[in-house]
Amino acid sequence: MDSHGQIEQQVVWAVVGTDIGPLLLAATGEGLVNVVFHATDAVRDKSLGRLADRLGVEPVESPGSPLLAEAIHQVEAYFAGARKDFALPLDWSLISGFNRQVLRELASGVPYGSVVGYGDLARRVGQPGAAQAVGTAMGANPLPVVVPCHRVVESDGGIGGFGGGLEAKRKLLALEGVLPEPLF
Repeated sequence: MDSHGQIEQQVVWAVVGTDIGPLLLAATGEGLVNVVFHATDAVRDKSLGRLADRLGVEPVESPGSPLLAEAIHQVEAYFAGARKDFALPLDWSLISGFNRQVLRELASGVPYGSVVGYGDLARRVGQPGAAQAVGTAMGANPLPVVVPCHRVVESDGGIGGFGGGLEAKRKLLALEGVLPEPLF
């Protein structure tokens, strides 16, 4: 507690090595709040600065924190092919409105090994003309991989965009059996 008897917000983070490069995982007492691709020193520092600004508290590196332990375990199990679903508390405080609605639907309604089109996802949240807005929501996803924006593809069969890069999207979809493994 702080000097006013309020419970202080805590944000802890760690970097986890994966088949798509290092991922920064950050958590609060509410749950996993952020996953960041390509967590090199520069990307990590910029992301942690944004988190501090958004959440009003300086994130602390703590790979052994109980707040992160299960998230790290589940991410590692996912990349090892031993986990298909994430069962983690999520802190949705970095996203709101339509974007949050779309991401919640994605998290609950598009299972491992399947894909959905941008327009289909828009229809699922009652906004059939909002395919482009769904694309924007995917780009704003603060919890990629765990909230599986890699499973959203173009209706014509194209892979679509991806904040982690198209190679990472292909690897994630191959891991889930949606695409064949790349030959090289």
